[in-house]
Amino acid sequence: MAHRFLIKEIALQAGLGVATVDRVLNGRAHVREHTRRRVEQAIKELEQQAFQLASAGRKLMIDVVVEAPARFADEIRHALEAELPGLHPAVFRPRFVMRETMTTAEVVDTLHAIARRGSHGVLLKARDVPEIAGAIGELKQRDIPVIAIFTDIPLSGRMAYAGLDNRVAGATAAYLIGQWVGARAGQVLVTMSDERFRGEEEREISFRRALRAGWPQLAPVDASGGHGLDTQTEARVRKVLAAHGEVVAVYSMGGGNPAILRALEAQGQTPHCFIGHDLDRDNIALLRAGKVQAILHHDLRQDMRSACQHLMHFHKLLPASAVAPSSPVVVVTPENIPESMASRFR
Repeated sequence: MAHRFLIKEIALQAGLGVATVDRVLNGRAHVREHTRRRVEQAIKELEQQAFQLASAGRKLMIDVVVEAPARFADEIRHALEAELPGLHPAVFRPRFVMRETMTTAEVVDTLHAIARRGSHGVLLKARDVPEIAGAIGELKQRDIPVIAIFTDIPLSGRMAYAGLDNRVAGATAAYLIGQWVGARAGQVLVTMSDERFRGEEEREISFRRALRAGWPQLAPVDASGGHGLDTQTEARVRKVLAAHGEVVAVYSMGGGNPAILRALEAQGQTPHCFIGHDLDRDNIALLRAGKVQAILHHDLRQDMRSACQHLMHFHKLLPASAVAPSSPVVVVTPENIPESMASRFR
């Protein structure tokens, strides 16, 4: 495994012992495949960070722990890495743990491992459950700040939240659907990846409240719980459509939009309006094809910049007044896809 880093550097980046890394690098037996992949990923991360380490500034080793579909996790990683060169006066060295699904125990074990080995801060996207909140509290006791990203865990001792205003997003989705559907009565298909992600829960509550106030003839029907993954999402949507019949609109909060459309097409349904979240590869393609009418977008780079600036403020490298706010909700249609995103996914 070719590399130009010291074993102890790779071990620190991977969160593994020096002896374990040595076994992997020398191709010795009795090494789990997961461990081997973690060492390979650590070397890639070090290579991406190498140019930064030549610049002046305090080095902050941070941990990015994300439960999200790979398409969104990739966007988070891309946004953070794009911001790293401009995050002065600090030089950030991120370690990533990103999985499509994580049990509560896996998240807690990951946070405990971070607490044991130390960190200058954690960027965390996880479900709002007591066990995870407790692990965040333990990190706080060890003077390791946690920034909740994109979905909040407010009663946990986290230092700050960085991400879009989910209440505004839900109300905006209701407004758009109301304008598109007009006076028609009918059902609106609503999907969350997991109701224990507080961000999506806040979107859903706000959406229902706004719909009830402005368009009471529209009734939400729920097909949540697919974790934003295609197979699970499609199965749940098919089941709900079979039970409830025709829908006039869709509000997808948790992703898996190609799967939702497949389930609709299987039932011969074409809703008047489909609103989704986040400009990833799938959603840009669906916008261009006219399969979805609008995507509620927020600038991930601005959100990651804000999260890192909160950490710099914690470490007395930046005044509170210099911390950027999170990004606002932007309604993207086929006519105003940001060029920076469009060029990535041509």
